[in-house]
Amino acid sequence: MVNSFGTRFKITTFGESHGKALGVVVDGVPAGLTIDEVFIQSEMDRRKPGTNKLTTKRKESDKVQILSGVFEGVSTGTPIGILIVNENQKSKDYDNIKDIFRPGHADMTYFFKYGLRDFRGGGRSSARETACRVASGAIAKLILNTLNIKISSGVSQIGDIKAKKINFEYAKESDIYALDETVEQSQKDLIKKTMRQKDSVGAVVKIKVDNCPVGLGEPMYHKVDAKLFEALGGLNAVKAVSIGAGFGVGLLKGSQNNDKITKDGFSTNNSGGILGGITNGDDIDIDVYFKPTPSISKPQQTIDTNGANVCCEIKGRHDPCVGIRGSVVCESMVAIVLVDMLLLNTTSKMQNILKIYGTTKK
Repeated sequence: MVNSFGTRFKITTFGESHGKALGVVVDGVPAGLTIDEVFIQSEMDRRKPGTNKLTTKRKESDKVQILSGVFEGVSTGTPIGILIVNENQKSKDYDNIKDIFRPGHADMTYFFKYGLRDFRGGGRSSARETACRVASGAIAKLILNTLNIKISSGVSQIGDIKAKKINFEYAKESDIYALDETVEQSQKDLIKKTMRQKDSVGAVVKIKVDNCPVGLGEPMYHKVDAKLFEALGGLNAVKAVSIGAGFGVGLLKGSQNNDKITKDGFSTNNSGGILGGITNGDDIDIDVYFKPTPSISKPQQTIDTNGANVCCEIKGRHDPCVGIRGSVVCESMVAIVLVDMLLLNTTSKMQNILKIYGTTKK
């Protein structure tokens, strides 16, 4: 199983949903970075479960424990180890499905790949693992903050209710990270209605990166948009990712899709801030599409580990709309990709190397 992501800035996560703890090792953090633990914890608090009635009832403090790589509040350049203890597991909720494959989950694929599976909340495949991504993403954001690179996110759509306007500042105050206050209540009502029906609903998350420098991305096989697709598409419940004009480009002509270039910059941003796999200095615009949470209370047809037809009735505590808390995780993965690209870009030109080492000529 591959549990690492990144090249120069690399994260390796471990742990299961109902195990003793989760954790992440963050490698490649430059020495001398101020590690603001208050900021890291604030990022964790944005994602943690049990914060309101429209998310899972599982309550976890998600308190971050930094085990290594930091001395007197500053990164040492060695791997930063982070531990997040699980405090509120209720593994008995899953006893009735230990031999049953839940529809929409990774139960069946994990079982056939490995010959066994941790049925307690999905084990390693649970979205609980994303706590590790937020913790490591917070460290990435500390690096980006020093460069004034800003990542914002919010929920633009829940079910068929779409935002009519985008306000990332409002999303920070919304308990469902809604981007449009005029449709927020309708989106909440839809979630509540879905919960009463013992069902779940999908969502779309919008992400924007401001002040991204020109030149990030490593063609041909490490393009920044390709790595963003990989990072975001690898999140639990994400089924599609689009950048810039996204899915709409198939309906356009070249004359419509091309962003005209002026001395003041680009007149439009259909490219989403990326050309040829390299950032062009414009805003990076991303949309991430989350499927409905597969854990629902309605009886569902499935099979057991012996291949017999059975009825699946899921208990436990689950998000009715996983995209809500997923918006914070998306931000974190974008931050990880961008820091990795920043570090890779430092060796793209001889002049960059000479700035550090100068000349060895005597």
